[in-house]
Amino acid sequence: MTSVARKILKEHIVEGAWEVGKEIGIKIDQTLTQDATGTMAYLQFEAMKVKRVTTELSVSYIDHNTLQSDFKNPDDHRYLMSIADKYGIKCSRPGNGICHQVNLERFARPGKTLIGSDSHTPTAGGMGQIAIGVGGLDIAIAMRGGSFHLKTPKIMGIKLTGKLQPFVAAKDVILEVLRRIGVKGGVGHILEYFGPGVKTLIVPERATITNMGAETGATTSVFPSDEITKQFLALEGREDQWIELPEGKDEDFDEIMEINLSELEPLIAKPHSPGNVVPLSELYGMKVDQVAIGSCTNSSLKDLWTVAQLLKGKKIARATVLGISPGSRQVVAELAKDGSLANFYAAGARMLENACGPCIGIGFAPKTNAVRLCTFNRNFFGRSGVKSANVYLVSPEVAVAAAIFGEVTDPRKLGDYPKFKMPESLEIDDSMILEPASEEKADEVEIIRGPNIAPLPDFFPLPDQFDHLSVVIKVEDDITTDHIMPAGAKILPLRSNLPLISMHVFEQIDEDFPNRALKAKEAGGGVVVGGSNYGQGSSREHAALAPMYLGIKAKLVKSYARIHKDNLVNFGILPLEFKNEEDYDKIKQGDILSIKNIIASLKEGKDIIVRNETQGFDIPSTYNLSERETDIIIAGGSLTYGS
Repeated sequence: MTSVARKILKEHIVEGAWEVGKEIGIKIDQTLTQDATGTMAYLQFEAMKVKRVTTELSVSYIDHNTLQSDFKNPDDHRYLMSIADKYGIKCSRPGNGICHQVNLERFARPGKTLIGSDSHTPTAGGMGQIAIGVGGLDIAIAMRGGSFHLKTPKIMGIKLTGKLQPFVAAKDVILEVLRRIGVKGGVGHILEYFGPGVKTLIVPERATITNMGAETGATTSVFPSDEITKQFLALEGREDQWIELPEGKDEDFDEIMEINLSELEPLIAKPHSPGNVVPLSELYGMKVDQVAIGSCTNSSLKDLWTVAQLLKGKKIARATVLGISPGSRQVVAELAKDGSLANFYAAGARMLENACGPCIGIGFAPKTNAVRLCTFNRNFFGRSGVKSANVYLVSPEVAVAAAIFGEVTDPRKLGDYPKFKMPESLEIDDSMILEPASEEKADEVEIIRGPNIAPLPDFFPLPDQFDHLSVVIKVEDDITTDHIMPAGAKILPLRSNLPLISMHVFEQIDEDFPNRALKAKEAGGGVVVGGSNYGQGSSREHAALAPMYLGIKAKLVKSYARIHKDNLVNFGILPLEFKNEEDYDKIKQGDILSIKNIIASLKEGKDIIVRNETQGFDIPSTYNLSERETDIIIAGGSLTYGS
């Protein structure tokens, strides 16, 4: 017996060997992109001059930028459709649903490997799949046939016992994990669920847990594949894709956390971090202005059917607004079939598109100084689209109770808990998933490019020294990719135009950063200085690519989040870490730094000495790069590496 994660990864290793902390390369079976990150990924794929994807399955989803206030988003949708048609990629059209929900329904497979250009790709781990969020360039490389590289993780076994009580949800399970280990505790680990409590959770509940495991910093999360998995696949008409992946034993894990599901209570994550978790009871009575139910975490049929039953015969509070964004057309069709959909309208809810929108600040923004309760996975500062909003993360059950009573309250006040059962059958309709042209007809497909699509920048090899690097900004611990490269309706339509989107880097905390960075670029380049867990959150590679465009040559921080560091390597930005964390306190914004003998130090594995020319002291730094990553950095990034 062995852990599910270790079994799948070992079967897919094509480079290296299983040794915790050492780099391995794995074969990728499936890829997933969404439109906010996919456009850049496909521009990079085009640059590789490959005629066809080589993966078993690649799917392009259009689910983020569906607000069409001008030509930019619809133009990019046509680009994505034409790219998919030409290169052998399935394309889920706008309106079909949120990538992770649709992917779970139609494509996720136990035992397979999946990488996606979205940090919540681990949703598919609820199906017994190794699913990892990565930057878009890693997707392009995998579609070309390259392996995906990662540091061999430790496996943290999360042993589930007992059974969830009424009005305690799968969301509370992952909030409990975050309450215990925070937003950094999963770094370098895969979270793997096992124990008798696993059998009490259906696949959509498991997927909620693995989805939000991304907030711990974990590489991914995974459940075993069992009879419950088989039932879900059979309902989707995919029973032939099931394989059994038995759960591991205690001795199969590097460490173990035990959670008794029977003892859990409703939890809530307070602003502005998913790790800021407390018992819901601590906030009883707090007035709520807006409730948002949906996102890739909680928009399944189980979630929304439960909400619909709890809303039946009730009205939302006078001073509270409720918005609901279903996860897929399949979910909406099932809710309509049994009449549940009507409950939303009768209660006064606003029904939103089957898309990600409100989760990333696109549509349904809260009012000034609002208290917003949502079933999303992130409550980072400003992510809702309103900087003054205070956003709390909760389960659908807690959210609907707040919508009805207008305040944070015990959801058990709603009465009897509706017991969900998966339907006996589903009407499968994949008409909104476009099949690509055959390989024989691919040459006839024309790529459609709107005027907002800008060409990729040039990439240059790493020089051996930097003589005049300005510290353009100094930031604190737990800086997210939302801080670095915000989302939202104003900025995300620029995702395929690097010169324009770069002017919004660090806009959430310092609007003058782009101008300072460009001035520093003229003088020799810039450096970003940061604290621990720098770059947590989204997989968006624009958080690395846009600073590179502005002339950022290196970042010097206490520690990095995994995906962001990988993206820095992919785009040739030197990812340095303080050898002595107390040196962070000595540096000031505006200081001039120099770095010499960079290449020799990298090749020999020596510390890189950063000289603070302004204050006259040396800062030893480390970098924790594999030999392959070192070669990529020296080459100037993955697009020039090996070319």
